[in-house]
Amino acid sequence: MFDGKFRVHVDKYVRPVGVTLTRTKITPDHLTVIGLVVAIAAAVAIGAGYLRLGLLLVIAAALPDLLDGALAKASNVSSQRGAFFDSTVDRITDSLMLGGVAWYLGDTRGGTAAVLPFAVMAVSQLISYQRAKAESLGIQAKGGLMERAERIVVLCIGLLFDSGLYWVMWAMLVLVSLTAVQRFVKIWRLAAVSTIAAERLESRRSRRASRRSAFAARRDRLSSRRRDG
Repeated sequence: MFDGKFRVHVDKYVRPVGVTLTRTKITPDHLTVIGLVVAIAAAVAIGAGYLRLGLLLVIAAALPDLLDGALAKASNVSSQRGAFFDSTVDRITDSLMLGGVAWYLGDTRGGTAAVLPFAVMAVSQLISYQRAKAESLGIQAKGGLMERAERIVVLCIGLLFDSGLYWVMWAMLVLVSLTAVQRFVKIWRLAAVSTIAAERLESRRSRRASRRSAFAARRDRLSSRRRDG
């Protein structure tokens, strides 16, 4: 949701920062690695119960992830390898942060509560897979109630309240589950339209090929008659 509605506005403000970073020796991959290191620190802080420190580190980890794309565009080094690396690190970062939450909830509420962040993680990975699979089929699958940006925002809200983090995780689980269903329905419908369009296109191509073949056959017959005459 944020990605679709606010991405243009965010890019407008981070573009100058990306241009500034081109004057340094920092590369987009460096920023991605920095974000990963900070995310590890955030997971440790959250697991140890330092939720406010964890909140600050989660925000700090999100900044390099926000800027690496701007730097890649400004320096004209965008590549498939960089996009793959960034997406992979995003999944690792999400897992680390939710793992820290699971550790904290296991200490404060028992082992059963620790399962909750892992459930959120599992459904979140499903949402990411749905998009990746859809795009591999040529279908755009962005959008939904709870994409990655929204999950980070909700996690930050939960880290503000010691006792509320558990219930925020429940709310996140409900929202990511709704997003997974929402995205499945969207892709299912778009795939059906794409299939029908592909079938119609193939039918048109077949008719054109048949007409060309018939025209060629008539032309060959006329040429043969002329030679015989």
